[in-house]
Amino acid sequence: MKKNTYSAEAKELLDKMTLQEKIGQLNQKLYGFGIYERNGEEISFSQEFKDEVEKYGGLGTLYGLYRADPWSQKNYENGLYGENAVKAYNKMQEYVLEHSRLRIPALLSTECPHGHQALDSYLLPVNLNMGATFNTELIHSAYSVCGRQLRQMGVDLALISLLDVVRDPRWGRSEECFSEDPYLCSKMAEQIVKAVQDEGVSVVAKHFAAQGECTGGINASAARIGERELREIHLPAMKACADAGVDGVMAAYNEIDGVFCHANRHLLTDILRDEMGFEGVVMADGCAIDQLNVVTGDCVHSAAAALRAGVDIGLWDEAYGRLEEALENGYITEEDIDRAVLRVLELKIKRGIFKHPLLDENQKLEDYSYEKYPQALDIARESVVLLENRNQILPLSKEQRKIAVIGPNADAVYNQLGDYSPQVKREKCSTVLDGVRSYFGDNVVYARGCGVFEGTQEEQTEAVKLAEQSDITILVLGGSSSRFGEVSFDANGAAISEHGVSMDCGEGVDTSELSLPIEQRELAEKIFATGSKVITVIIGGRAYALDTIAEKSDAVLYAFYPGMQGGKAIAEILFGDVNPSGRLPVSLPRCSGQLPVYYNYKNSYRSMHYYNIPDGAAYTFGYGKSYTEFVYEDVSFGNTEVALDELHKNGIQAEMTIKNVGEYDGYAVPLVYIAGEQGSVVRRAKELKGFKKVWLKKGESKRVSILLPAEAFAVWNFEMEFKVEPGRVKLILEEMGQTVGSETINLF
Repeated sequence: MKKNTYSAEAKELLDKMTLQEKIGQLNQKLYGFGIYERNGEEISFSQEFKDEVEKYGGLGTLYGLYRADPWSQKNYENGLYGENAVKAYNKMQEYVLEHSRLRIPALLSTECPHGHQALDSYLLPVNLNMGATFNTELIHSAYSVCGRQLRQMGVDLALISLLDVVRDPRWGRSEECFSEDPYLCSKMAEQIVKAVQDEGVSVVAKHFAAQGECTGGINASAARIGERELREIHLPAMKACADAGVDGVMAAYNEIDGVFCHANRHLLTDILRDEMGFEGVVMADGCAIDQLNVVTGDCVHSAAAALRAGVDIGLWDEAYGRLEEALENGYITEEDIDRAVLRVLELKIKRGIFKHPLLDENQKLEDYSYEKYPQALDIARESVVLLENRNQILPLSKEQRKIAVIGPNADAVYNQLGDYSPQVKREKCSTVLDGVRSYFGDNVVYARGCGVFEGTQEEQTEAVKLAEQSDITILVLGGSSSRFGEVSFDANGAAISEHGVSMDCGEGVDTSELSLPIEQRELAEKIFATGSKVITVIIGGRAYALDTIAEKSDAVLYAFYPGMQGGKAIAEILFGDVNPSGRLPVSLPRCSGQLPVYYNYKNSYRSMHYYNIPDGAAYTFGYGKSYTEFVYEDVSFGNTEVALDELHKNGIQAEMTIKNVGEYDGYAVPLVYIAGEQGSVVRRAKELKGFKKVWLKKGESKRVSILLPAEAFAVWNFEMEFKVEPGRVKLILEEMGQTVGSETINLF
């Protein structure tokens, strides 16, 4: 927070606090789901909770009171939802107030990576799906629903994955990223911050920074990059969140060029606060401050390093409970503590919890159903990417015929939800099997064929037999981030991946191999051999190398994790009630050895050229087919000679007329890129700088304009200044991965 901007109310309260009370405001030690027991309607609190409140004369922040998943071991039998959730919140807050000398209420933080990780929550498809929609208005609308639900449950801090950019698909947390592209990530993050905070809930944007630049795809590993790569790829989303007024930021586990993010003052203070103007709180990731011990030697030094760097609130760590020792030893000053405490108090004042600490137990709790709020279903519909459609086999005719639905993800609800998902009610979900049966009923036969990793000969034989007897086989393959299986957990909730684990993606589940598991590939080969027409649907949390599966399928749909209503959306696309409009937010490699395969590589080398495979990704960023055809005419980028002062004043307008000349209504998705051809530093092959999603009825045409402001042309120059440099820049307009217009302009 900028100097001297603290309110008189916060300063007055700080002056009254003891050192122990101050330190208590910076601790978030408790696992909220572990502090209570519910027996029927009766709720009781643990001695650990009471001891923590007594120790600090109150409570700073409580994490995850409503969390319900296999790690928390909370479910519909013993967890919180509906009226008992409201009562539990009030009982917790009343206890804190009664045992706080200054009656300082606690903040409540909760995971919300794609909707609240709680029972009866409004779940969305994962971030990769959101990126695939290229529809920021839809994402804003969907998260407004999430924000309203969070506010009604008393949540103060929604912890949302907004800052990670996936640069290596081997990383298990790829699904938490919107894209491999920083501009697309920024636009999505900005809208989510605005949507949730406009509903009265503060956002903690995570993770800062460069967590997606992991070494070898390993979670929390080193980001071996320099500052220019950091600024070009990994900081734009944070800048967008800061400009949107985000209230909180969570530091990332990784180190950047040898310095852990949690001890990186240059990152958390110089860049975040001084450059970006961020004024909120910085929260640690789970147990991350203790992990600084590898550098500092012990938790006392780690606490001091994190506090000095700019971390205000801990999470589950031992270190922030030892800040008093750090002060006594001279590692920090009380001014360091006061600065962080003031930020926490300011946030509590902003949240209004001093004036209204309790929830209205008589409030009518809203039904957040997908019928009432179809945005989650719409995200699923608009995120599915059509990769192949040989001989225009899709959409399928609705004439009655025998259809086989086969595969490990054909009827597995949790396999289509993604990581950080709570227990859900089966009747509120739609799998691909459910969706196809809604069209064809008893004419649809089903066999699992195999699991994500395992299977029996009997299962495979049954699946092959059904495919042989069917006109069409819908083969649903992919992965799973489901924790509802053979999973054990680390102290921070990450899955511990071992042989036999049912997950192939998610936090803690990284992979060395991007092909689908061998069991699925063997099943697919035998299904292809039957001669049945095969439509393959991929449901997974990362960019897979599809190789022969894509080559031999008659059609391929890529759905990432489409959420609770994903099966309905996929079926609507299969049968033509929805025209696919998803575009790849990440490039799909040909094989694991081709990495990195992102589209925006540097011009200093020939991207991914090997003697034994074709150049380029199998399917590149922005690719995706439609059932209809769009024609682009009268494409214009204005003058070819542009003065820098004119550029700063007006930007550049990319204008085009788009015609839907096909047989279906649908979305066009024009993407505008730049490719710098001159400058003081090496530029990228191309960089996305603008996009729109345009609905066009069959036969309709529209004139579309996309503004590229001056900052779209700026670079981090040789002196590490963000400036527009004179020189040639190529503007490129693409649709479905194909160039439909380009122009080279000269900036002078």
